[in-house]
Amino acid sequence: MWLMSANAIPTIRDVAKKADVSVATVSRILNDLGGYSDKTKQKVMETIEQMGFRPNAIARSLNNRQTQTIGVLFPALNSEFSSALLHGIEEYAHNHRYSVLVCNTDTDGHRTLDYLQVLREKQVDGLIFVSEVLTEAYKEELRAMKIPVVLVSSATDDPQYPHIKIDDRQAAYDATNYLITKGHRQIAMISGTPEDLNATIPRMEGYTQALLDHGLAVNQQWIAYGNFFYESGAQAMEQLLRDNVEFTAVFAASDEMAIGAMHYAAKAGIHVPDQLSIIGFDDIRLSTMVHPPLSTVHQPLRELGQEAAGKLLEMAKTGQVATSLILPHRIMERQTVKELNSL
Repeated sequence: MWLMSANAIPTIRDVAKKADVSVATVSRILNDLGGYSDKTKQKVMETIEQMGFRPNAIARSLNNRQTQTIGVLFPALNSEFSSALLHGIEEYAHNHRYSVLVCNTDTDGHRTLDYLQVLREKQVDGLIFVSEVLTEAYKEELRAMKIPVVLVSSATDDPQYPHIKIDDRQAAYDATNYLITKGHRQIAMISGTPEDLNATIPRMEGYTQALLDHGLAVNQQWIAYGNFFYESGAQAMEQLLRDNVEFTAVFAASDEMAIGAMHYAAKAGIHVPDQLSIIGFDDIRLSTMVHPPLSTVHQPLRELGQEAAGKLLEMAKTGQVATSLILPHRIMERQTVKELNSL
């Protein structure tokens, strides 16, 4: 009869003994290596659950050179955009018995390189880069690490680094076109930081192209820049109103900036949508909580995170580069866009 002290921490040998299998079989099941029946796997997994066994990550890494850990680098963690993405990544990783190490790079190149060194020392099995341009300095460090990398809301021409994102240019085009179909002809834009290649430039291109395709003017005085966060949206709206240029609608390149713009407009006595229409980008939870609820471009943030984690683990397992993926976006029609009479 198998007995174990009530205070003892169960080991892989204890699991094997209770399940009446070899230690090697338990190890193969834990590392998903095959060579056992479904019945045996079920029996071992039930035993693990009953005993509360937790595999030792260091010992496991010595056996299969994997730590069951992935690293995620964000340029900013203080946003609902990052929170939703991270939720998707962690959910997928946890379901596949992986841990996640999160690093906040703060868009600082030196800080990113420092974190890459830390993650290299931690021997993570793969990396997810979020909303960052993969510079040559980063690539050099990644080549030395010899681990798979997946980009989220970013892209590179290097085929070694697959990406998961939406089509930002088309999404911005669709948001602007939506305003045009509602009768708006004087459409301002609150853009992200001018140097941002991942979101600002393609969204600006989509906005501009939609205006040109409808024979509308692109007025530089209608464009104000923020940094994707709430405060910058309010400041951008202040600038647009201070310049005293007429416009009936605003496309903001993030929901946070759109909500900041809405709140500044309200302080200035401008009612949304009766006097000014606004559409955002991202479809964060807050967009449904503000009054009136924000019309916006939905990008599936949680799914982006899940897909990125899935592709990363696939690459870690097979050694093959995964294919890139463009996920669909859609317009979420709520209550901040007013339909004007046809001109």
